[in-house]
Amino acid sequence: GGTVIGSARCQDFRTREGRLRAARNLAKRGITNLCVIGGDGSLTGADTFRAEWGGLLAELLKTGGITAEEAQRSSHLNIVGMVGSIDNDFCGTDMTIGTDSALHRIIEIVDAITTTAQSHQRTFVLEVMGRHCGYLALITALACGADWVFIPESPPEDDWEEHLCRRLAE
Repeated sequence: GGTVIGSARCQDFRTREGRLRAARNLAKRGITNLCVIGGDGSLTGADTFRAEWGGLLAELLKTGGITAEEAQRSSHLNIVGMVGSIDNDFCGTDMTIGTDSALHRIIEIVDAITTTAQSHQRTFVLEVMGRHCGYLALITALACGADWVFIPESPPEDDWEEHLCRRLAE
């Protein structure tokens, strides 16, 4: 995934100077269409880039970074944004890009540790990905028959630890 390969929005792009360099590179190559696949950082960066595009081109033209022909050819920037996040917390989509593969990996891990837990008569606690969205935890719990699941959307009651210990002792 993006986190592992380090494809998060680069620090340079967080600055106007970095976005100015990116605009120059695109205009020089005649690139006017972008497909941005990512999470909040990438899509926020793309939206900022879109909002500044006209000003970036004007500044590049004024300072000689691009020619008038390149500015004209690149006058309009088209951006398509696609949510690529395992969190599955984006309104208007059934499943974000990355959610299904994350769920697949989680189920593989649960399958691998279940036999160990059973043979050693142990309880295993598994924390899954998903930041502030409990989708992966909930679906994993349903798919694997978990006894307990904690999700951010429905925090546990104050005495959950005592209740869990009583249940385990039964």
